[in-house]
Amino acid sequence: MHYKLRLGIMGEEFYAIIKLVSGEEIFSLVISDEVNDETVIVLQSPVIINMFTSHEGSYLKVKPWVELSDEDFFIIKMDKIIYITESKDQKLINVYNDYISNPDEIDMKISNNRIKPDSSMGYISSVKDARKRLEDIFKGLKES
Repeated sequence: MHYKLRLGIMGEEFYAIIKLVSGEEIFSLVISDEVNDETVIVLQSPVIINMFTSHEGSYLKVKPWVELSDEDFFIIKMDKIIYITESKDQKLINVYNDYISNPDEIDMKISNNRIKPDSSMGYISSVKDARKRLEDIFKGLKES
C-alpha cells in the first residue's frame, strides 16, 4: 500500500525534528513540496543538537548536519524519514536561530531548563559582584 502524507499546508514553513532511517535526528526549518508527484521535505540549514549531562548541569551542542557543505538547502524523500514532528519549543528554536546567525559551533550550558548567560549574551557580572564593585568605588570617592 502507498500512503501519501500531507504535512500541513504545502509550501508552509515550520520547525521540525526529523528522524531519518540512518538513525540521525536533525532539527531544521522545513517546508514540504511536490516533486514529480512525490512529497519531499526541503530542509533549510539542518543541524544536529545533542544534549549532554554532567554534574554541573546539561549542555546543548549544535553542529551542522552536513559539515563539509556550503549549501543551506537539502531535499529528503519521505521514504528516508522515520518520523517528522513539528517543534514549537521556543528554546530549541532560539538555539537553532542563534546558531544559524552565528555558524561557529556553539555549546550552551543549561541549568534547570534555562540557558546560563555569558559575555556573548551581554552578561557582565552577578548583582552581588556588581554591588560590591560599586560600593568599593563609592567608598573610594568618599575617602578622596
